[in-house]
Amino acid sequence: MGDANDAQAAQWTRWRGVADLYHAYFTGLILTVVTRRGTADAAEFVFRLFRRQQQERFLPGLKKLGIDHLPPAVATAQYHYLSNWIGGVHVEYMVESDRKAWIRYPPPRWIWKGTAICGIPGEVSRAMLRGWHANNGVALNHLNLGFVCTKQSVDGQDGLEGYYYDYDHPLEPDQRLVFARHLEAPEFDPATAPALPIASWPKPRLEKAYRNYAMEYVRTAAPVMVQLFGPEDAGYLLHLTGKLIGMQHFDETAQALSQSRGGAKQFAGFLRALLEAQDDVVDLVGSEGSAEIRQQSWKLMADVADGHPACAKVLEGLFEGLAAGCGRHIPVRMRSAVDGRPPFVWSIG
Repeated sequence: MGDANDAQAAQWTRWRGVADLYHAYFTGLILTVVTRRGTADAAEFVFRLFRRQQQERFLPGLKKLGIDHLPPAVATAQYHYLSNWIGGVHVEYMVESDRKAWIRYPPPRWIWKGTAICGIPGEVSRAMLRGWHANNGVALNHLNLGFVCTKQSVDGQDGLEGYYYDYDHPLEPDQRLVFARHLEAPEFDPATAPALPIASWPKPRLEKAYRNYAMEYVRTAAPVMVQLFGPEDAGYLLHLTGKLIGMQHFDETAQALSQSRGGAKQFAGFLRALLEAQDDVVDLVGSEGSAEIRQQSWKLMADVADGHPACAKVLEGLFEGLAAGCGRHIPVRMRSAVDGRPPFVWSIG
């Protein structure tokens, strides 16, 4: 029993290592667009990214969480509370009535982790609200529902907060997101917050969902990047972000995967462990001073109908950066790929 528990705990640690890596990549990708293309392009990218994810995930998520029967304002606020809680995001929920329910993201903000918050313009944060929060009423076919934002962390306020309100009339598009900076959210009482049913959300499911939460943002971001900026420019940004994040995050990812620094052999073992922690199927063939990994699946992008070959730059950049973090002069090359989809063959050394 003890060995099984230890193995399970080790698996969860690996999943969390993957989540942290992709979380960093996602935040880094937005910063890359801000610094390389400017605030306007970054805001448009964030708007499209969150709108796409909202359209794909919101309604199915309400049913999965068992809250689709609740009044629109309450159901929507509970969705943001529960879905973000699953992903490890610090979030609060306060309901005033069936027509008014608050959500609050206190510091530290998950999406703008650490010092990254200093590089995010207010326009980019507002684009996230326009993309998702302002569109929930439309998704529910209940055009009376809008979001009132009262604070934004990136503007120097003590969190991102606001409330969903069910008006007594349909809202025009420019009325679905409004700002009321003079208002303050009520105090959060954890005892009154919604909770997931333990029977249908046991610990193993929660741990996997935690990993998938961060990966989902990258899954959404890559095709949006290609569609917005074109394959060449998007491929450059995806690759550059991956390399920078990989170099910065090798040590903590390796620790989660029980791997270490070294040469080509050590990096091949690390890369295999990483891919397997992502639920990808891999084969490792090694020889003295070099190795070859055949990646048979890429679960992250497996069901993305409009995926483009340039999306594979996510992996190319990450693996190059991680190799640089592992040790000096460890070449990593994608030797073959068909239409940007697996099987991928990675030559190391």
